[in-house]
Amino acid sequence: MIWETLKPALIFPDAEASSYEDVFRQVGGALTGAGYTKSTYVEALVEREREYPTGLDVDGWGVAIPHTPVEHVNSETVIAIAVFKDPVEFIQMGTDDETVGVRIVFMLAIAGNPGEHGAHLDELQRIVAIIQDTSLLQHLLDARSADEIIQLIEEKEKTL
Repeated sequence: MIWETLKPALIFPDAEASSYEDVFRQVGGALTGAGYTKSTYVEALVEREREYPTGLDVDGWGVAIPHTPVEHVNSETVIAIAVFKDPVEFIQMGTDDETVGVRIVFMLAIAGNPGEHGAHLDELQRIVAIIQDTSLLQHLLDARSADEIIQLIEEKEKTL
């Protein structure tokens, strides 16, 4: 379950950023500062985003799920969540130039063995199950604390 691994210090309600690179510096930098990721993590996010965009339009809700290969992550899998006051422009997944205004970011730091390509799939599937609930997305936007965000995700996961 995602909610069991969430850490309040890695959840950012009412965040602000000017670009997806800024999101990566802030949120990815928090993961690195807390020791969950290597110093290469933020740059790896930027490089991967340029090649494989992670912005999603979920029935009009902008969500992004950025992540890197496992070699940029230390020994523990964690997820950081940022909820933005104003949309941040991301390129939409599967396109080269279509943009989506993202308000919620689930940033993955998936630990595993280098060369292991499926390590992130379970986490991605769990997040996709969560973000398909647009009512939950609205509740996440309205949440005012990290604890409230964790509780919302816990409640959702118990229904899956």
